[in-house]
Formats: sequence, structure tokens, C-alpha cells
Amino acid sequence: MRYAFFFTIFLLLQLLQLFSLGTVLSIQWWLQPWMTPTLQTTIWVSVFIITNGLLVLSVKRAFANSYRWISGWMLIMHFMILTALAVSLFYGGYLLVVALSGSTLHQSNEMAIGLRVLALFLFLGLFIYSLYSAYTPVIRKLSINIDKPLTKPLRIAVASDLHIGRLFGVKAIDRLQQLMIRSGADMLLMPGDIMDDNTEAFNEYHMEQNLAELCSSLPRGVYATLGNHDLYAHERPISEALQNAGIQLLNDEVLYIEHEGQPVWLVGRFDNHKRQRVATTDLLTQVDTSQPVILLDHRPSDIDNHSQLSIDLQVSGHTHNGQVFPANFIVNAINRLGYGYEQIGKGHFVVSSGYGFWGIPFRLGSRSEIWLITLSGNTN
Repeated sequence: MRYAFFFTIFLLLQLLQLFSLGTVLSIQWWLQPWMTPTLQTTIWVSVFIITNGLLVLSVKRAFANSYRWISGWMLIMHFMILTALAVSLFYGGYLLVVALSGSTLHQSNEMAIGLRVLALFLFLGLFIYSLYSAYTPVIRKLSINIDKPLTKPLRIAVASDLHIGRLFGVKAIDRLQQLMIRSGADMLLMPGDIMDDNTEAFNEYHMEQNLAELCSSLPRGVYATLGNHDLYAHERPISEALQNAGIQLLNDEVLYIEHEGQPVWLVGRFDNHKRQRVATTDLLTQVDTSQPVILLDHRPSDIDNHSQLSIDLQVSGHTHNGQVFPANFIVNAINRLGYGYEQIGKGHFVVSSGYGFWGIPFRLGSRSEIWLITLSGNTN
């Protein structure tokens, strides 16, 4: 396990140096018309000093949320590289058209400046779009039919990975409440990572009242399970804050509720960061599986096993759908279901990209979202 940790750190170091190299080359291209030997040296030295300096500060935890600085710098480098690749493809397409048409290629100063202006707009556009995607949620609607008694459809809203903190707080909670009211949801499920590691910002900005108002807007209540970020050293204050606001926590627990006189079972698991968590099979022994069963499990890592159990619907999060491209491809490569909805085996599975975000408020290739699931069953 220790070797795997050091190997991961080594890969991260190499990745950061590659990012730095790509950033240097991108900046050099952008400033090529004005490049001097002194400026070139300054670019090389500055980029690598910033990268490795922020990395050291982050590892040493030199200040609060220092990881956000290295994450933000990585995002800047990433967007610079993406911009350079996009402009290169555009210019390559232009050269191909010229070659195929038999026209004469005219290199001009206007073309060079135009490409750099295009790069600047693309770079800024990536930031604007990513910020918009992080703070402007969409509602994903899904209808599911199960072969169990359910007289009237149950409208279930799912908001995972809120990461409530300084960058995602009062306004986000109030916006979620308005979305719940407009959608007509019966209940809200929060499958983990509700807080961003601690309750400092939650308490400082008095968010308990906002969260309580959200809970009061759902006729069947709000239910949650804890994710890995809720368990990092502050499990107790996070649990107390959520419960005081009116959220029903399901920590390796089952709960019987009624919807229009019809029984429904909710099952909630601790995130697997807590190694002593109860097995799903043991939790199901406390449930009447002839009735609808809904599971909240933060990570989607046990979907294959759960697909063989009497679970009608599992809701998960954790992956953020990668949050920033191309991590979404990695997430889907290492998980049976890294994002979205799929019917597998006996059950239906939903993995959300999350309502909030981790670290920095940017999403590219993913979107802030809530799911609105209409669960229907046999009406006889």
C-alpha cells in the first residue's frame, strides 16, 4: 500500500512537469512575435518555479486550502495546453484546405496575430464556460418502473457532492431549495460529500437555517449518507450539523418510510473510507425486499455486486464525472458505471456528477446537476 502511495506521488510529479513543459511551449508560441532570449528564459524559470513551489506549499499545507492554489494553477496550465491544441487543429485544417484547393499559402503578420487573438478568446472562453458549468445546475429527469408494489409514483431528487464550504454555500443551498419546489420532488437524497471536509464555513456563514428551510420544503424529507470528505477527521461535527438542520442520516442503517400508505425502504452506507462499514448484504437482512428498496452509497464501486441483490435503485456520486476534461474518460474507464444511469442485473443505478464541485469552481466536460427520478411500481 505504501509503495502504491509513493508511485502515485511519482506519477503526479511527472504529470506536473509535463504540464509545465506544455505551458512553457504554449506561452512561447503565443509570445513568439515579441520573443527575446531573456523573455524565453524568464518564461521557463517562472513556470517551473510556480509549479513546484505551489506543490511544496500544498504538500506542507503551508496555509488553509493550499491545495486549491496548485489545483488552480494546474487548471490554468491545462487550459493553456487545450487552447494551443485547438488553435493547432484549426491552423492545420486551414493548411489542409489550402493544399487541397491548390491555392497559394500566404504567410502574413495578420495571420500570426489573428491566431494569437483566437487563442486568447478560446482561453478566456474555457474559463467562463467552466465557471458557468460549475455554478449553473441542470435537472436530469428519469422514469423508472420496478416490479414491486407502489400505488403512486415517488418523485426522488438526488443531489450528491455538494461540498458545502466557502465557494459553495448559502446561495447554492437556496438555489437547491427553489429547484426542489419547482420540480415537485417528494424527497431529496444526498449520497455523500455534503460538506467540504469540515463545518467552518457552514458555521461562519450561518448556513444551518438555509439547510433547514431546504429540508422543510420536501414533503417526505431529506436523507443522506456520509462520503469520504465528510469523514476526514470531522465526522462528528458534520453529522451534528446535518442532523440539527433536519437531515436524516443513514450511516449503515435502514429506514422504513411510507409513501401514500405504501412501504418504501431506504438503506444508507458509510463511504468505504470507513473500513468498518457494514456489508450491504447484512443491511438487507433488516429489510423486506418484497417492497421497494433504495440504496444510498457514495461511491459506485460496488455496483456489480449490488446488481445481484434485491436493490431497486442505487444512487451514488463521488466521481464528479471527472469534473474537468479529460478526467471524465478516466472515471468511466475505471468504474462499471462512472456517470449516468444504467439498468444492471436486478437494479437501476444512477451515478451523479454532483451538485457542487471539489477544490476549484470549474467544470469542463461535466456539469453541476440534480437528478429527478420518478419511481413507479405495480398499482394492483
